[in-house]
Amino acid sequence: MERMFEGSLWASRFMVILAVVFGLIGAIVLFIVASFDIYETAKFVLNTYITHAHPENFHEDVVGGIIGAVDLYLIGVVMLLFSFGLYELFISDIDAAKDESGEENKILAIHSLDQLKDKISKVIVMVLVVGFFQKVGHTQYDGALDMLYFALSITAVAVGLFFLGKVGKKN
Repeated sequence: MERMFEGSLWASRFMVILAVVFGLIGAIVLFIVASFDIYETAKFVLNTYITHAHPENFHEDVVGGIIGAVDLYLIGVVMLLFSFGLYELFISDIDAAKDESGEENKILAIHSLDQLKDKISKVIVMVLVVGFFQKVGHTQYDGALDMLYFALSITAVAVGLFFLGKVGKKN
């Protein structure tokens, strides 16, 4: 009875396949949507130069569109990391990720939940940083104090990224 229960319990890990498959579908959808955003931004730029029009906030709109697409690509990467990590942790190593010498790809190699959490959290922080810069591009600055706050926020982001880069590295 115990062996049968443990076998069933161990086989239940295959439910993770649902998260893996739908995570991959989510990543694909995000990559497609981001690509369409880049396409629409490029079309807008081309149309602007062909018609010799120069709409107000043109540069901010172009940069905002591209940064928004980068944001979606990064979230798609989070979904890929999530899918690969869950598969490797609960189902099996991905043999296709290994090269001819048997060495595995370091980018997608995940051997523990802590590694998965660390990789996903770093990409999520990058999504937040990209979102921050997207918002900053549309902000109006009315005086020296606003510019000081802007400089301090950029410094805080840079310091945070510096320390984030130190996480998980051996000296």
